[in-house]
Amino acid sequence: MTVNDVASVLGAALLTKDTDTSRPVREGYSCDLLSWVMAHGREGMAWVTVQTHMNVIAVASLHDMSCVIIPEGIHVEDEVLEKASEEGISVLSSGLTAFDICGRLAAAGIGAC
Repeated sequence: MTVNDVASVLGAALLTKDTDTSRPVREGYSCDLLSWVMAHGREGMAWVTVQTHMNVIAVASLHDMSCVIIPEGIHVEDEVLEKASEEGISVLSSGLTAFDICGRLAAAGIGAC
């Protein structure tokens, strides 16, 4: 499954410009504690979080994650999206809750790490 497929499964909008939505998504993760994600993140991961600040992009970039998924239509500042684009991290926005996002990803075959 690719980032583009994930967006389709979730009915999510791509918030970043010029990121590679053909990147594979190998597994999913949901957590809002950045230090925990730093310890457990992996390459190719789709990360679900309500956090929307610049450090989210730093952590996603550190692990070369495929995308960050923001639930419940939470607003993401333009500066954060610009940094995500620079780092090649796709940011998706969904109106679904984090719980529903994880359920849909699991049903689509994305496993946990």
